[in-house]
Amino acid sequence: MPIFEYKGKSIGGAAVAGEMKAKSKEELIRQLRKKKILTTSVTQKPSEIKIDLRFGRIKKVHISRFTRQFSTMIGAGLPMVQCLEILSQQMESAEFRKVIAAVKESVQGGDSLSEGLSKHKRTFDDLYVSMVEAGEVGGALDVILNRLASFLEKAERLRRKVKGAMAYPAVVSFVALGATIAMLTFIVPIFSKMFAGLGAELPAPTKVVLTISQAIKSNFLLGIVTLVVLAIGYKFFVRYPSGRLLVDRLKLRLPLLGSLVRKTAISRFSRTLGTLISSGVPILEALEITAKTAGNLVLHQAIQKAAISIAGGETITTPLKETGIFPPMVTQMISVGEKTGGLDEMLAKIADFYDEEVDAAVAAITSIIEPVIIVILGMVMGGILIAMYLPMFDIIGAIS
Repeated sequence: MPIFEYKGKSIGGAAVAGEMKAKSKEELIRQLRKKKILTTSVTQKPSEIKIDLRFGRIKKVHISRFTRQFSTMIGAGLPMVQCLEILSQQMESAEFRKVIAAVKESVQGGDSLSEGLSKHKRTFDDLYVSMVEAGEVGGALDVILNRLASFLEKAERLRRKVKGAMAYPAVVSFVALGATIAMLTFIVPIFSKMFAGLGAELPAPTKVVLTISQAIKSNFLLGIVTLVVLAIGYKFFVRYPSGRLLVDRLKLRLPLLGSLVRKTAISRFSRTLGTLISSGVPILEALEITAKTAGNLVLHQAIQKAAISIAGGETITTPLKETGIFPPMVTQMISVGEKTGGLDEMLAKIADFYDEEVDAAVAAITSIIEPVIIVILGMVMGGILIAMYLPMFDIIGAIS
């Protein structure tokens, strides 16, 4: 059983820290919650390096589709076991069919639906399980599943928008870099041999291009190995909280993409927390789940501070202001929602607003990056060609 190091605060506000054995982080947090300790950080003590190869992960779109169909069947009055039996047979993913069949067996064995889902953490996260549990307790499972399906669909739509915005510039940049390397590796050396036979003094731009070409050709394998080592080093670096925190802060401060990252984070936070609160999940548990799914460690820490603030009888607004991520408009709307008792509705409005902001940011970034990449590619290619033809111009001028 792994050992976890934890830090947190008691109900009285006193800082606590220690180590404890548990099956998982979630299990440890549940145990500490029973002891009235609100965790602020939980890290597993390293024992040995393990490479986690997760093949066949179930796509989010399959989970949202399952949830939508499940909510429709439950709303129509079909027995839960029959719903799970039908869905386990018609899912596209073979792995997902196995998961649903396992959940059906758990329910048949006397477990509640939330207990059956909680046994498959890789497929159904804490947010999913908590909302289903709230639906079971409140007797409105079909309503909660419908709300959960809408949440998953909107989250997937937002993810696709951001991914699509990054895909085109990434592909164009990769092709441009590949074309430049290919030109320097295969075409420029042909000119180099030709210039060597002339015995004439080469212009400075031509010398620079030939030097770069020779360096790339001589160290091509070394360059690839270096890139692989850097990629692996980055993966290990972001596994540590301090490294992840540094990277997430840099993402928020990027000149062009930082605004998109910030707006996406606000939208995800608002949508997740609003959906959990409206589904009847207790505010502290909702904040804990939202922190896990924040996608940014800076925001994660801010949400944990908000949970501590609420546990101490204060408001959620102050810790969010201190992050610098949330604009005044957002914190003011959250403050109004807290005072009026309509926090879930206010968070939904914020999420809808920032979904539109993400659309606008994606369009702006795409329109800016595309011509910039084309101009840079043209300058690089044009510079290489001009550098290669300069000696020829000198020779033609000397002959004339």
